[in-house]
Amino acid sequence: MFPVHREREQPIFSARAHVFQIDPATKRNWLPASKHAVTVSFFYDASRSVYRIISVGGTKAIINSTITPNMTFTKTSQKFGQWADSRANTVYGLGFSTEQQLQQFAEQFKEVKEAARLAREKSQERFELANPALDIAAPELSEERHSPPLLTVNGPGEEKLFRSRSAEVELTAEKERVKKMLSEGSMCEINLEAELFTLQDSNSKLVEALQEANSSVDQWKKQLAEYQEETDRLRDQVAELEAQLGHPAAGQTEELSRSLEELEALLSAKDQEIHNLQSKKTDVRELEKEREAAMQRLQDLEKQNADLEERVQSAEKTLESSREEQSHSEVEVRRVIDVLDVKIGDLSDLRQSLAKLIDK
Repeated sequence: MFPVHREREQPIFSARAHVFQIDPATKRNWLPASKHAVTVSFFYDASRSVYRIISVGGTKAIINSTITPNMTFTKTSQKFGQWADSRANTVYGLGFSTEQQLQQFAEQFKEVKEAARLAREKSQERFELANPALDIAAPELSEERHSPPLLTVNGPGEEKLFRSRSAEVELTAEKERVKKMLSEGSMCEINLEAELFTLQDSNSKLVEALQEANSSVDQWKKQLAEYQEETDRLRDQVAELEAQLGHPAAGQTEELSRSLEELEALLSAKDQEIHNLQSKKTDVRELEKEREAAMQRLQDLEKQNADLEERVQSAEKTLESSREEQSHSEVEVRRVIDVLDVKIGDLSDLRQSLAKLIDK
């Protein structure tokens, strides 16, 4: 059933627009029929020579309008147009992103309207050519309906009237059956179009998610570069402290060196994980989990950097205290030397006194 219907009705023009319907209560305000811009398409049914405008939002048809020669598409602004559908008992409005798109849709509507008029005229001509006896039989049928025998209770006129009503009932039932088949085919096509548009929306959402994941990866890489620069700066500070402290701070320097090596190893591992993230880009959920793990690792790196800064500050304090102790020791040595100098002077004076006493 699907392939037959697909061959019967084909799209001839499509555009993207926001769909609105007139408020049935006020007949003045517009009610949005779609949350975002959807595809609005012109379809042509070759078997019935019928043109339709169809638009699907989500899983339902928001526009299913058969174009007739008496319809008119009116441009009410630079990017908005509308038309009335008496069969659907509503007025449809379309909002386009550009004036050019509105102009293209209006021209297509005009062409389709003219094609619908020509198709109707050809259909009427074919019907008249296929039934040439209708013009001749009509007066006879009218005479039979107005003749007295048709009003009799028992007679040939009553039998003719019964047969005419039976034919009319059969014709009506046949029309209803054909309409039902056509509506079922239209609903099948609408369902297929709904599935197609749903898949397109899902694809666009996945593309957006991948783009966001790529931007997040770039941001993580920038943060890691900043941490690398901070680590290099801290390493330079440790080297300066190591040169100033000399041998007494060798143990602390080794500990800081090990911490720096561990930090560099973590940074290199993180770079490798970033390359892995860029090579995957397939599952958004996995990217989200890895992003959370990366954020946790970044927090750990921040903690390690904080610990490293504390160690550097502690080393600086130790260096300062060592310098103070050294200056204090120098002062003490000078004081002792001064005392010794005084004592040596006293000793020389005492020797001179003894020498004088010996000479006497």
